[in-house]
Amino acid sequence: MTTMVEIENLRKTFGPIVAVDGVSFSVGKGEVLGFLGPNGAGKSTTMKMITGFLTPTSGTVRVCGHDVQKEALAAKTRIGYLPEGAPAYHDMDMTPASFLTFIGEMRGFRGDTLKRSVSKTVEKVNLESVLDQPIETLSKGFKRRVGLAQAILHDPDVLVLDEPTDGLDPNQKHEVRTLIRAMAQEKAIILSTHILEEVHAVCSRAMIIAKGKVVFDGTPAEFEEQAPMHNTVLITVRGVETAIAQERFMTVTGVNKVEDLGKDGELVRLRIYPDEGQWTLPHISQFAREQGWDVQELYQDRGQLDDVFRLLTTPQQALS
Repeated sequence: MTTMVEIENLRKTFGPIVAVDGVSFSVGKGEVLGFLGPNGAGKSTTMKMITGFLTPTSGTVRVCGHDVQKEALAAKTRIGYLPEGAPAYHDMDMTPASFLTFIGEMRGFRGDTLKRSVSKTVEKVNLESVLDQPIETLSKGFKRRVGLAQAILHDPDVLVLDEPTDGLDPNQKHEVRTLIRAMAQEKAIILSTHILEEVHAVCSRAMIIAKGKVVFDGTPAEFEEQAPMHNTVLITVRGVETAIAQERFMTVTGVNKVEDLGKDGELVRLRIYPDEGQWTLPHISQFAREQGWDVQELYQDRGQLDDVFRLLTTPQQALS
């Protein structure tokens, strides 16, 4: 995998405030890195340093081999950046068509090349219906799409997207996520998001930053595995005493703990925790059948990403 973005010991302070504190990571071609963290964690500051909009207090950023500070123009030509918010140009009365033409000209496009680039980009992000409408009159979702369009207009090798689906309706989110997945094959993409479902929807890797430091870096599956309820099994049986069911389920291969979730008439609800790394659902299902129990409900809980996020980004970070 070709490395497209390299970040080493990146640090940014604003007076006594440490916004980013020694962050290091790399992103390769074909990767979509989901950059997560609570408000004020340092996500946007890091992204602004990657794109050259902020100068690091210390540390280095290289994009396609170019130092963003020492070779700014060479690095920035390889980057597409969607910042927080969206272009408005209230006093300029710009339309998406005139705005994208302006951006294309700034990127050095002229004549037919400019027209083709604008037309292709407009089609990709579905802006045809508002192309000649003043940007300031557009909905938040359409403004976001205009912002995304300017980021991809020059077909950059690296995309840095700050909340790319912010303000979009479910259909628009689906369209943008599909576009990101399609572009990811030939690019390195870093996107920040508060929408944890986006990790599974588009990301090949997830990174969580808290108080300016990286506290998790791994695949979406590894992120999910941190959830306290990951791979637990929920089962509801009829006509069995709770204590008996708990005792017998503890004999099943791979079971670590059986929790009583309460009783509703003859229905007993249990949560069954596996030993680390164990896949217990088939064993539990088979055991219940062998006992002749009347199973009303049986499913495996993947766990909540919200729980993992809170565990990693709050003072009580212990996962044990």
